[in-house]
Amino acid sequence: MESKKTKTLIGCSLVVVLFIVMVVLLVSKLVGGIGGKLGEGDSLEKLVAHVDYKELTPVKGSVDLSDASLYDELPEIEKYPLTLEDDSGDIRIEVFSSPEKAGTGSDSWLIDMAREFNEQRQELDGKTVSVSVRSISSGLAADYIISGKYVPTGFTPSAALWGAYADAQGARMDVAEECMVGNVAGFLVAKDSGFKDYKQVIEAVQQGKINIGYTNPQVSTTGMNLLVTILSEYGNGDLTSDAAVKAFSSFQKNIPYVATNTIQMRDSSANGSLDGMTMEYQSYAQDKELQASYDFIPFGMRHDNPMYICPKTTDEQREALLMFTRFCTSDAGKKAAENKGFYNNMDYKPAISIIGKDVKNALEIYKREKDSGQPIIAVFVADVSGSMSGEPLNQLKQSLQNGMRYINDTNYVGLVSYSSDVNIEVPIARFDLNQKAYFQGALNRMTAGGNTASYDALVVAMQMLEDAKADHPDAKQMLFLLSDGQQNEGYSLNKITFALETQKTPVYTISYGDEADTDEMAKVSGVNEAASIVADPEDIVYKIKSLFNSSL
Repeated sequence: MESKKTKTLIGCSLVVVLFIVMVVLLVSKLVGGIGGKLGEGDSLEKLVAHVDYKELTPVKGSVDLSDASLYDELPEIEKYPLTLEDDSGDIRIEVFSSPEKAGTGSDSWLIDMAREFNEQRQELDGKTVSVSVRSISSGLAADYIISGKYVPTGFTPSAALWGAYADAQGARMDVAEECMVGNVAGFLVAKDSGFKDYKQVIEAVQQGKINIGYTNPQVSTTGMNLLVTILSEYGNGDLTSDAAVKAFSSFQKNIPYVATNTIQMRDSSANGSLDGMTMEYQSYAQDKELQASYDFIPFGMRHDNPMYICPKTTDEQREALLMFTRFCTSDAGKKAAENKGFYNNMDYKPAISIIGKDVKNALEIYKREKDSGQPIIAVFVADVSGSMSGEPLNQLKQSLQNGMRYINDTNYVGLVSYSSDVNIEVPIARFDLNQKAYFQGALNRMTAGGNTASYDALVVAMQMLEDAKADHPDAKQMLFLLSDGQQNEGYSLNKITFALETQKTPVYTISYGDEADTDEMAKVSGVNEAASIVADPEDIVYKIKSLFNSSL
């Protein structure tokens, strides 16, 4: 027979074992989900089985039906500070410049020229002239000028496409110089791929043989150039013809996503997600790694960086801008530009001719046809935890409220909110007026409190997308995570990464608040190569609208 002492020891051991099991279960709940192993590789089905969530009864709110305009939401120009500021002259002029010639290093040509010009203290009718330069993407710069919210003295975009577009929108600008520096856009394709011209590349994409990345035509000159090239080439000059639209839709259908910028596109290529990409030759010429891996095939209009004289410029400022333009296009200026990779492919002649109305029509076609006849199913996942209290949650609600006007009503949208708990606020449905009212109602009732189970909420949203596949098997799917990134409860990112990779749904992240963990949010977006946006109070509404306008 066992002694009392032995029985006591066994009883104590059982208590200890039970205590350890309870601790393990608690840790599993916090970092891996109840019932889930702490390892990686779990399926979505297994993950969602261990998340407690509720489906709330939707309530309607009042929807703003006023016309949407990106121009209304342009941030104050100070959001894009001067790259070179010099107000020492008696006559002061400012130039908007595309980033590839107004940055640093190999992209600093215009900055170098302006600095040298200012140092020489050049005079006009006895008055000194000084030049300031603001680096800003060509499409965004055109928006400022068209809207009249901020108009510089001069504007030098990457290509004449944006001058034509501004002119078609009523912002008449005079040409000071047609070619400040010579450049072209093109496809980068793998070495020895066999492609001889851009039409072969376009047709390979249309046939699903290769994955090519390109940048958003609404802000990127190279993206805009590719858009009008396809429409013009296949429409025999008529960008709005059925043949043109069909060709673009066929191309777009096989594009995995449109990058928000060149850096994101290059990262995707480096990760093996893309077989090629679009880029300007000047950038290609400055990168030995790109030259070793890719051939360059030019397409579309030349990128000759014209200089425009903007509206409302005084006669004195006009003459000062012309003086600066002549300085930049001197032999010394051209030599400096050649050293930065410009003035290559000068024998390339465009096969298409574009006017301002064409650019305007092309953008309208892009917005309407970019989904290639495929509906988009998107679920928004909104963080309402305690750390979002105050201004971060206010910004989140405002950006969604304003941004929803830019979501096509042919798409399907759902909404999830979360803190410690996960709630389906609005089940997925077509984003018609009724669904918009439910979406607004959900935003109205959101309040902050509790911990942050971000990845539990993402799992629920992923399952919503899976369920929606039954009715829309060919739809494109995407997720939007709006949070400060400070997850502290439920699954970890590592725990759900396998499911994210398997589903292949891009997760666009938008970070709110001064204490946001933007690195964590970028990791989430990086799983399936989507954009990660930091919600600066000064321009978040514009960023959100631009993202929705290009994606939804």
